[in-house]
Amino acid sequence: MSEGRREGASEGMTEGTNAAPKPATRTAANASTAENSCGTREKLLRGALTTLVEQGIAKTSARSVAAAAGVNQALVFYHFGSVDGLLAAACRYGAEQRVARYRDELRSITTLAGLLEFGRRMHAREREEGTVAVLAQLLAGAQSQPRLGPATAAGLDLWITEIEQVLTRVLDVTPLAGVADPAGLARAVAASFVGLELYEGADPAGAAHALDALEQLAALLTALDTLGPVARRALRMQVQRTLRR
Repeated sequence: MSEGRREGASEGMTEGTNAAPKPATRTAANASTAENSCGTREKLLRGALTTLVEQGIAKTSARSVAAAAGVNQALVFYHFGSVDGLLAAACRYGAEQRVARYRDELRSITTLAGLLEFGRRMHAREREEGTVAVLAQLLAGAQSQPRLGPATAAGLDLWITEIEQVLTRVLDVTPLAGVADPAGLARAVAASFVGLELYEGADPAGAAHALDALEQLAALLTALDTLGPVARRALRMQVQRTLRR
């Protein structure tokens, strides 16, 4: 046996003494498996959202989602346990993606008028991309599939958290600071936006009229900023008395 071959054999025997694979080899294999699993999971989440838009919740099944995702339908149950479980996860996933997309814009808003203008822009973009259809399908599904209710609410809560931060910041410099409830108003804004999104499908002109009315309200609140200190205190006291009744 040549010297090179003897050295190679000797090295092989030394490495094989404990008969266990190198830790680095196991780590690489585990990382690859985790990466593939994560990739499949995301494909299914995206596939579920696509199926909801294109076929509606009535036709959303393990087979249709798997076809949209380009994977075996058994993986729906492997990763999510059921189709409902997948839809619940997809609801949150979709909301996380949308909120992340708009977070910087939301955090730059300094007026109520700015918040409404943002709402108009987002409304147009989301309707064009089909997100509104996803929300409509999930809300409809929640009526007959209770598991979707909390998941849909959790997705909406991501939006409500961001809107509450905007309202807290905006109202803090108005006569309504310390009087208005940003948390409650954030839920009212989110619920109104959802309602307008769905209502527009039946009456586009009516939905546009509603948005215009909200802008008038924002203009009224903006006008309050021009009040002097005495008038601002009087307004705040009047609002507080009205709320205590």
